[in-house]
Amino acid sequence: MIESDKIRSGNVIFQKKIFKSYLDCYTIFSFLKFHHRPVCTLPKLNLMDPKVLLQNLPGIGSYYTNRLKKLNLITLEDLIYHFPFRYDDFSQIQKIDNLTQGENITVQGVIWQIKNVRTRTGKFLTNAQVSDESGIIDVIWFNQPYLTKNIKAGSQISLSGKVDIQGPRPKLISPTYEILTSNKAQNLDAETIHTGRLISIYPETEGLTSKWLRTKIKTLLAIYLAGVADYLPQVIETNQKLISLNSALQKIHFPKNIQDVELARKRLAFDELFLTQLLSHLRRDEWHKKRSAPIIKTDTNLLLKFQKKLPFKLTGAQNNAISQLLDDMSGKTPTNRLLEGDVGSGKTVVAAAGCLMAFANGYDSLIAAPTEILAFQHYKSLSEILKPFGTKVGIWTASKKEAGDITCGTHALLSSFTAKKQVGLVVVDEQHRFGVAQRTQLFMPHAKKLTPHLFTMTATPIPRTLALTLYGDLDLSILDEMPEGRQKISTFVVPNNKRRDCYKFIENEIAKKHQAFIVTPFVEPSESMITVKSATTEFEKIKNIFPKNIKLGLLHGRLSSKDKENVINNFKKAKTDILVATPVVEVGIDVAGATIIVIESAQRFGLAQLHQLRGRVGRSIQKSYCFLFTDSKDERSQKRLKSMEKVHVGIELAEIDLKMRGSGQLFGLKQSGFESFKIADLSNLSLVSAAQKEARELIREDKELKSHPKVLQKINSLRDQLSQPN
Repeated sequence: MIESDKIRSGNVIFQKKIFKSYLDCYTIFSFLKFHHRPVCTLPKLNLMDPKVLLQNLPGIGSYYTNRLKKLNLITLEDLIYHFPFRYDDFSQIQKIDNLTQGENITVQGVIWQIKNVRTRTGKFLTNAQVSDESGIIDVIWFNQPYLTKNIKAGSQISLSGKVDIQGPRPKLISPTYEILTSNKAQNLDAETIHTGRLISIYPETEGLTSKWLRTKIKTLLAIYLAGVADYLPQVIETNQKLISLNSALQKIHFPKNIQDVELARKRLAFDELFLTQLLSHLRRDEWHKKRSAPIIKTDTNLLLKFQKKLPFKLTGAQNNAISQLLDDMSGKTPTNRLLEGDVGSGKTVVAAAGCLMAFANGYDSLIAAPTEILAFQHYKSLSEILKPFGTKVGIWTASKKEAGDITCGTHALLSSFTAKKQVGLVVVDEQHRFGVAQRTQLFMPHAKKLTPHLFTMTATPIPRTLALTLYGDLDLSILDEMPEGRQKISTFVVPNNKRRDCYKFIENEIAKKHQAFIVTPFVEPSESMITVKSATTEFEKIKNIFPKNIKLGLLHGRLSSKDKENVINNFKKAKTDILVATPVVEVGIDVAGATIIVIESAQRFGLAQLHQLRGRVGRSIQKSYCFLFTDSKDERSQKRLKSMEKVHVGIELAEIDLKMRGSGQLFGLKQSGFESFKIADLSNLSLVSAAQKEARELIREDKELKSHPKVLQKINSLRDQLSQPN
């Protein structure tokens, strides 16, 4: 063991640290020696600080700093936590006379000769011959004439690539190479990083290769590990059979075998899930301790009158959700509740009950929606529902600003709205489309003496286990019943050879005074995805397919607010029969006459989003249909889409998607910082459950984490990251 108060080279200072081995010291001093610059050119920095900026590290420079930023790699820790997405297996080191066509191997030998040859087209080939004691292999690189400066005859070299056996000698075409010192030649597996082992392949960008990333991470990893401590309590590591953080980071980047990768991924994924759970628990405790909310008493007679005035009967699930919300609001602790329910399950009426009770107690309410379409939909719905009670419903968007006792709006509520009275309730719809910082901005400016109650809603189907993981700081209500009269929507995956039959069916439905949506993934055609349908091209094509008497509309996000409103109103008033649109129609458009939705390139959508789009029809007593078109021949994709024909419950579909596609597609938009999961897979429910259990136990024993300062330090670091605007 070696102990030192400070290690200094030029202006680079290492704080007091106990190094675990001479290798740590050797790596650090080698780094300093190699990158030494005059004192005047180096900023004063602590290389052991995980948050040291990459731009300040010697050997990075502005060229690579700019490219690293494209991968969102800003600090040393960002680089170390830039994990490989796959590994190429070049661990088999073969003799040249024992090679087989097409296999991925590594050979080690001596460069006999190497030279550049110019082709007739002016390009360069670099030809080399490499020998070991068993034979000779030809090596060819294309358009890399500089290699003759790096690789010299007589050098020992390690080469990894795919074998091509044609002609008198085997060949390696454009292999990865590594010049060997005598030490490396004797102990190849221990020292090489680009050949002769499992080779990590990273997400890249132009001018930044996996080879460069491997080299830099190898140089910096020991320095990073010397400056960080393993925060996870030993008892948790033992309980969950996890390797140490140090070992996990070594193995994820430079594994000796696939078992190393599995052990590393388990530990690093557990960390992400565990920290998420701890942060949620601490947020909940802080929310309860530090804030006081308006006490909004429930007027039972008013609630009964509200229920009687509704043009429909509330479901049992709606009554339960209203009861839970009003019970929360009657206390002095701010409500922090999430309502999850399918499209059309009646979430708005639950919010309306809360807003009415806030109004009766003398408080204003805000309802925030991610799009103008949805904001105006809430404005219209609440105006009708609450009209008998004398409440003024306002609208606050970029195009229209009119405050009320209850004000519906978009992100404009964050920037230009000031409430006249104390806000008692803030409702955030499709809350996953607002970042943490944005949701905070919605209620904090209105927390004058008191903090408003916060009620968030989502139609994105989330399995319960995942909801508790993602939103552990929220109380959860679920609407698992549909209102009376809502029918199941007949859903069909349609092959392209049945397209004409489908169009004829739509034509017949329109003749019955019904309407149809045709949804495409993109607004304009994409050069990189030429087979994927776009709204503009589909609109032009459809005009030539259907008779002239069938009127079409086109809706997408690039239209102005006024044009969007005109298109939607024309469709609602049945002035248009078919609305060709992008997924902008996913929320906020309620047209009773629409009985058909066609979804083009359906394989590009998650099941949760397909389910939400399907919810645009079937909003009346008329029989409704959903047709899913796909060009994909992939059997797995077909099976996933076929599940839409049989399953009509959003949570069940989300669970199917979770098993078949993983969690990445369920939560595609920025939410509570959980988009930062780099390695955790939410479909691994056993690991999710284990992380929840350990987090709950730790908080139960030590609510403020005073006995676990390393855990608290890690949580505070994570909290700082999540406080940044999304």
